[in-house]
Amino acid sequence: MVYVAPMTASSDDYARLYAAFDAPVARLDCGSKCAPHNGGTPVCCSTDHAVPVVALSEFDLLRRRSDLWRPYAPNDAAGRKIVDELDESCAAVECKGARHCERENRSLACRAFPFFPYFTRAREFVGLAYYWDFEDRCWVISNLGVVDRKFVAEFVAAFELLFAVDAGERDEMIAHSASMRRVFTRRGMVIPLIGRAGGYFAVEPGTHAIRPARLDEFPRFGPYREPEPVIEAAAAD
Repeated sequence: MVYVAPMTASSDDYARLYAAFDAPVARLDCGSKCAPHNGGTPVCCSTDHAVPVVALSEFDLLRRRSDLWRPYAPNDAAGRKIVDELDESCAAVECKGARHCERENRSLACRAFPFFPYFTRAREFVGLAYYWDFEDRCWVISNLGVVDRKFVAEFVAAFELLFAVDAGERDEMIAHSASMRRVFTRRGMVIPLIGRAGGYFAVEPGTHAIRPARLDEFPRFGPYREPEPVIEAAAAD
């Protein structure tokens, strides 16, 4: 998603977020699952697929902590569009690549990928939804059962901290949730959710009613269509 509203959290706020949210999405290297289908690089670690967007205050923190990050230099029309549409309080950035990753210096966007906080029409933050543009490339989206319970808990805690200091960020996520409802209603598909307290849920197309769901109800995509044995980590207590 592209941020068009001002981002107001401070560098100190992001430092607290990083301390609260360090858990990996799964207990396995999910990048090794998608990299073979993406030129040897994990989807989330290549700006050919995903361009991290950060608040300038977050970028300032990252640059004080490490030389891992630099401004994103677009090399095509799609990349230039991302940069041109950003609010002046934001920046598109890129890192040195997966081989040089410093996990403690990942951006919030990296820590959360491929998920965003899902809000109902009543503006209630109920769980984790995925960025559907990456369905055909991100292995985790087709294997939601690997998402670890600790990751879910830290994701929720971190975004609650962020929303407390940045109302615009909350509004962006509310708007993105509404966009997802429109897209999935046109598709006639349920929206898969991981509940903020664990478990799996489905948002029905059209009515947007939320009900408990099973993993085998959710579709699989791209080269990951064949099921794999997984541990339902997010459903665990």
